[in-house]
Amino acid sequence: MLFTLLKMIDKIKEYVGQAQEFTTDNKETLEEFRIKFLSKKGILNDLFAHFKTVPNDQKKEFGQAINLLKATIENKVKSIQETLDSKDIQGLFGDLTRPGYPTEIGSRHPISLVKNQIVDIFNSIGFNISEGPEIEDDWHNFSALNFPEYHPARDMQDTFFVQTNPEHLLRTHTSSVQVRYMEKNTPPLRTISPGRVFRNEAISSRSHCIFHQVEGLYIDKDVSFADLKQTLLYFTKEMFGKSKIRLRPSYFPFTEPSAEVDIYWGLKTETDYRITKGTGWLEIMGCGMVDPNVLKNCNIDPSQYSGFAFGMGIERIAMLLYQIGDIRMFYENDVRFLEQFKSNF
Repeated sequence: MLFTLLKMIDKIKEYVGQAQEFTTDNKETLEEFRIKFLSKKGILNDLFAHFKTVPNDQKKEFGQAINLLKATIENKVKSIQETLDSKDIQGLFGDLTRPGYPTEIGSRHPISLVKNQIVDIFNSIGFNISEGPEIEDDWHNFSALNFPEYHPARDMQDTFFVQTNPEHLLRTHTSSVQVRYMEKNTPPLRTISPGRVFRNEAISSRSHCIFHQVEGLYIDKDVSFADLKQTLLYFTKEMFGKSKIRLRPSYFPFTEPSAEVDIYWGLKTETDYRITKGTGWLEIMGCGMVDPNVLKNCNIDPSQYSGFAFGMGIERIAMLLYQIGDIRMFYENDVRFLEQFKSNF
């Protein structure tokens, strides 16, 4: 019996050696190896069955030999399986141990950058933000703002009307938001209204059917044109670093008197000459004192209150700040263009 046991232990050691030397890069071969030793009809199962017939004083040595073989087989199968799985993943995704590519930092759109900058400047002097619907009715977009029925802005060539309901349209300015704000609030009022507006214009390097505006409104007792001018001076200095402006008489139905605001851009470079047409001056917005009729339409007593309003196109400001020559570039989503406005964080 002892001789037989020694032969079996030697055989087990031979199996251990075979297991240690075994290698393959084929899953089928590995599975055959596993079945040979670890299946119900495998070598280890036979050895454990034989273990029951071994005398008690010899079980320890025999059991240790079997456990060593089992651990060797299991570790070998696990090691080769992990290697093969890793190769499969590498085949699908490449070498996962290679250094990764850095995550590309996204860009804020230049219109968003400029809008946020404008909002921050006016927030710092007490203006809040008001918003309203992009689909408006005639009252809020035109009538309440003192537009006569014959005014050219009502012409189909300028305004997108809703075909199923001619009384509704895509707003042509964010002044409609100001009307809604005045209807729901009592003076003093100090608000800016950023948003998209829509006009039926020929698409060119300087115009587009959809663009963005920021309009401001301030209503209180004893508000004067001087208050308007000081507000605009503060804005131009913060926005452009330039504080020389001029106001030219103009006409808007909802303000009286009305003015166009020009900023002195300078003539230091060839670009300055081109964008200012050799004058050094650039038009940046329109403004004026709120017409008393507009105040009446919004249930504000013009005998007690006065106010001013102003409005600017965000695209125009962005084109000036970033020296962009074609407004259509804002809407083409060209990555080469947008990457120039990488975020700093």
